[in-house]
Amino acid sequence: MLFRIALFLLCLGAGASASASAADWARFLGPNGDGTSPETGLIDQIPAGGPPVKLDLAVGTGYAAPSVLGGKLALFHRLGDTEVLQILEVATGKPVWRHAYPTSYRDPYGYNNGPRAAPLMTSNRVYTFGAEGKLTCLNLQTGAEIWQRDTAKDFEVPEAFFGVGTTPILEGGKLIVMVGGQPNSGVVAFDPETGKTLWESVGEKNWQGQPMLGWAGDRSVEWRRWEKQASYSSPVPATIGGKRWVFCLMRQGLVGLDPADGSVRFSRWFRARVDESVNAANPVVLGDDVLISSAYYKTGSVLLRVGSGTPAFTEKWKGLGLEMHWSTPVHVNGHLYGFSGRNEPDAVFRCIEFGTGAVKWEREERWAAHSAERPTVFGRGALILADGKLFAIGEGGLFGIFRPNAEKCDEVGRWQVPSLHHPCWAGPVLSNGLLFLRCEDRLVALDLTRH
Repeated sequence: MLFRIALFLLCLGAGASASASAADWARFLGPNGDGTSPETGLIDQIPAGGPPVKLDLAVGTGYAAPSVLGGKLALFHRLGDTEVLQILEVATGKPVWRHAYPTSYRDPYGYNNGPRAAPLMTSNRVYTFGAEGKLTCLNLQTGAEIWQRDTAKDFEVPEAFFGVGTTPILEGGKLIVMVGGQPNSGVVAFDPETGKTLWESVGEKNWQGQPMLGWAGDRSVEWRRWEKQASYSSPVPATIGGKRWVFCLMRQGLVGLDPADGSVRFSRWFRARVDESVNAANPVVLGDDVLISSAYYKTGSVLLRVGSGTPAFTEKWKGLGLEMHWSTPVHVNGHLYGFSGRNEPDAVFRCIEFGTGAVKWEREERWAAHSAERPTVFGRGALILADGKLFAIGEGGLFGIFRPNAEKCDEVGRWQVPSLHHPCWAGPVLSNGLLFLRCEDRLVALDLTRH
């Protein structure tokens, strides 16, 4: 049996120690949707031999981060020719239920064929978005399927580069999903209880004729029906100017939507000048400002100030100080921290000033991905901010702790998680003192509580 339940029960039988302040992690990028957690009582140093390993499981393939709510762990992965959502009790390791459906997805670039999007959990529902675009709603208590939509068929979705990699959000009683359909179904809102389509938006109507900013020759968009729309970013809700917004970094660029009806308040082109490119990091919203970033072919970052006039935004700065690939930078005290760079050979850990884009410091994180030796750097890592510390996981399984410091890279310690290996591309998850990390075939939970 793929899940080593006996080991799980042994490791978790006593339960994780309660942190001084605990929290669930029921959606992508945590309770605030920005990679931060209110948890406290977490370790300040990495103990000799590493933190206690409370879970170490062989799992199916995929890049989907787990989600945790009310003591239940939702793991979305691929076993054979099925996509599987499995629910486990975190405290005991007891399997609660599993739901599976067939899949024939094959990654055209040779990456693994598992799902990429994190489950979205509520008190009574759990939503998944599979690599082929199967959007599924299940009963959290029983695993019974409530509804499923095949978005690839329902919305004329061109084949994506690496399958579906965006996570749905719940906003204003709607399940909002970056589907990527043609000609004007880039973003779709569903009734979360029935799966019924509530509105469709984004595509030809808003992009046709838009200036292709940053592209030579003063070009404007000429919409093509076969054009990919979906990206690997996820929708970000926010309140600006007393209005609710949803910001979606599509393949073409950023759109600001009214979540009530999907109307497009503005579009801003933001795309690399080659076809083989993606947008993947989530927008970062602070006050009235929205930052978008990409790592492909010197696209870099742009900071926009959102307003109520025409146009609905002004550009504050753009530059190459931060080039985020698949992880989202974390904000601390007016600065962003993130692992910048498209590939391992150009990966750097950087701190930039949010308001200006100025690079405060950087450190190279380069390593040979195909080396037989374990990496001694983080590569293109991912971060969580909790208890005043940055907890990092490198793409080779290197765990680290940093103090946020705009003056220098302040690393507290590092430890190679023994059973993790490249690629660790799923985002880290923190819940009730446990840090959940996964690579393509293993899931590990580290106890970060101070004892």
